[in-house]
Amino acid sequence: MRVFLLGGTGFIGRHVLQLLIEGGHEVIGLARSEASAERLVAAGAVPLLGDLRTPRAWVGKLPPVDAVIHAAADFGDDMGPVETALLDALLPVLGAMPKRPRFVYTGGCWLFGATGERVATEDSAFDPLPAFGWMIDNMCRVLEAPGVEGVVIHPAMVYSGEGGVFSSFMDALREGQSVDVIGSLDVVWPLVHAGDLADLYLLAMEQARPGSVYNGSAISGLTQGAIISGVADYLGVERLEMRVVSVDEAAERLGEWVRGYAISQQLSGDKARAELGWKPRHESATALF
Repeated sequence: MRVFLLGGTGFIGRHVLQLLIEGGHEVIGLARSEASAERLVAAGAVPLLGDLRTPRAWVGKLPPVDAVIHAAADFGDDMGPVETALLDALLPVLGAMPKRPRFVYTGGCWLFGATGERVATEDSAFDPLPAFGWMIDNMCRVLEAPGVEGVVIHPAMVYSGEGGVFSSFMDALREGQSVDVIGSLDVVWPLVHAGDLADLYLLAMEQARPGSVYNGSAISGLTQGAIISGVADYLGVERLEMRVVSVDEAAERLGEWVRGYAISQQLSGDKARAELGWKPRHESATALF
């Protein structure tokens, strides 16, 4: 298949890119800079120079494709308008292609809000942070667009041995500093390793029925305290100190989106396992890495 990949040099996207190339797919990757273009070429993809923030400058240069995987993210204060403008420009171009392409779109676990003891499924009601409410409308646009075969994946908190959502923990532990914990040590995060998530993106691209939605969650929930202890063990750090930071302090310093780190939730990935045969390799606290 010829696949257009957005975010191919990012944390999630580069894992997706590797699997696409290994699977024999032809990949066109959006590249914001010459450096990004060089990384795409080195990985085996064909770069298309362009920026998420100016989609009309490059969407007309996109050749016919069989599928699109959107794994890019912009966490600026205007991320909602940026994403909406991208769909405004991209969906008509995809709809005019000779063959209706599959469009695998990324949602997010934070759309489900706090779940407490309940484990959220794809049928659970949304309760998003205000900073992410726009994502629901855009997700529905993709699923309902007549010109594409829309599929949505809601990733859990994404990590790997390189970092991801664990990056700040790893940096502090390597430097011998206390680890900042937003909200509480008891806040529960659903988790997915970036490599396992990449497997799910490819399965969704190749097998999912149009209109399907899947939660990309391999570990339904683990407390921040347990996660940090697991990361410390992975790095071989024996002396561990943690400092709880208030949500308001973190949001003032990093932006309103960071309130998501203090959402305590559990998320089921059973539907993807059952329908697509997804088999994540990292499914427990003892097999994080």
